Amino acid sequence: MQWTARKENPLFDSLNTIVQGLGLTLVDLSASPHKGSVQVRVVIYKNGNISTDDCSRIHRAIMPCLELTFSGKEIYVEVSSPGINRLIKDASEFVYFLGRGIKCYRKDISDWTRGIIEAADEKAVMIKGKKGMFTLNYEIIAKAQLDWAEEV
Repeated sequence: MQWTARKENPLFDSLNTIVQGLGLTLVDLSASPHKGSVQVRVVIYKNGNISTDDCSRIHRAIMPCLELTFSGKEIYVEVSSPGINRLIKDASEFVYFLGRGIKCYRKDISDWTRGIIEAADEKAVMIKGKKGMFTLNYEIIAKAQLDWAEEV
């Protein structure tokens, strides 16, 4: 997997503007067409717990934009939080999970490294592990996942 920042996506950008206006952030978006309908999955984030009310507010707020985008199609929308064991899909996601536990499968050592995300930018993530702070450049990360067992 090549770790790069999220590519520009007009629908993602439009929905993220709406979601941010409600005090949350859009982490992930997928839309799958199915015989005249579209399944849209939205993952949102905020500091603190995401409630069902948050998911409902986001659902109601983004529906008009989705109806314009997928005009004439039945739209099914699922809004959720990232989950405690979320697989990180994009380098831009690390910044959302500062202070959270992470495990990264590293290409350079063919093994997992665990710790707490301390900082992240477009090139690397800084992690606090059992032996101190270290930086992982995205090109050596094969896979990354939130790790609730490492949270403080």
